[in-house]
Amino acid sequence: MLKITAKTRKILVPIISIIAGFLVGAVIMLIWNYNPLTAYSSMFTSALGNLNGIGETIREATPLIFTAVGFTIASSAGFFNIGLPGQAQAGWLTSIWIVLANPHLPKVVLLPLAVIAGGLAGAIVAGIAGYLRAQFGTSEVITTIMLNYIVLYTCQHLMQQVMSSKLRLDTDTTKTIAANGSLKINWLSEMFGDSRINAGIFLALIAVVIFWYLMKKTTTGFEIRAVGANPFASRYAGMSTKKNIILSMLLSGGFAGLGGVVQGLGTYQNYFTQTASLDIGWDGLSVALLGGGTAIGILLASLLFSILKIGGLGMQTIAGIPYEIVSIVIAAIIFFIAIQYVIGLMFKNKQAKSPLVTQNESSTQPVASKGEE
Repeated sequence: MLKITAKTRKILVPIISIIAGFLVGAVIMLIWNYNPLTAYSSMFTSALGNLNGIGETIREATPLIFTAVGFTIASSAGFFNIGLPGQAQAGWLTSIWIVLANPHLPKVVLLPLAVIAGGLAGAIVAGIAGYLRAQFGTSEVITTIMLNYIVLYTCQHLMQQVMSSKLRLDTDTTKTIAANGSLKINWLSEMFGDSRINAGIFLALIAVVIFWYLMKKTTTGFEIRAVGANPFASRYAGMSTKKNIILSMLLSGGFAGLGGVVQGLGTYQNYFTQTASLDIGWDGLSVALLGGGTAIGILLASLLFSILKIGGLGMQTIAGIPYEIVSIVIAAIIFFIAIQYVIGLMFKNKQAKSPLVTQNESSTQPVASKGEE
């Protein structure tokens, strides 16, 4: 077997998974008599072949960066936050509602207010799951799944029954927000071929820097990672496990909420009734896994997913290949990421055991220290 460092393996596993995913897609295309080379060339041409495509690719990546950062923070604390779709949706509706209800506020006040409110909405939703886990040991997987549906139908009720009719076009769609509450920047859109790219990308880049600094350079980040690595040892060291559980979920939901904010204030400029959980939540989870939980990895993985999403539309129109093929490629990539321990076996390091280690492992009776006796 090849000997390779853990750091290099962490880079190789996603690369191999991506290649394997594309190969699976190619095999399926061949089975159905499609040309993989034509398909993939049309995909990358559509996503990166012109300024409009590049702008749309960046725009598609923007909310994924936020939701991926959110998932990674929770994952670092040892929790599987799959409530990202609900948290993003809460942020989306809240931010749009704030802007529509205060049309006369100056942009320097209204836009930050809407962004912060959207992030807080996502944090509150995730905080519920965090509190239940910290206080009662409730599985965050179950609670976040349930909260996705609770938020989905609560937003539908608020939209149709509570929001003023003056803010809506009909029961399913709000009015378009005013420019003083929008993330759209005309010069930026024009630079990228009148695409829907918006200031959300700048917020996303700031979020990545904050995420990196928080997790690598602060005591809070260290404690979150310590709780995730070993909650018993961290408690013994004087860290509050409950506090860090709740804090990590609040931060996770806050970033996910911001993903919904840039969808509303940036991409769509309104809110419309959702019939299913937001894709940016699930895709953000996949981006986080593919990116290996690192800042640069999240950026690169979000761009890859955006290329697949935007380029998949071009693959459908130019090459006549069903868009479902793109979904298969994405699913295959995530599948190979999920079984990375199998791929990792190819690069398993053989570490020779020292005589002392061998002797300790063969002993059936561990030696107790005086403090343990």
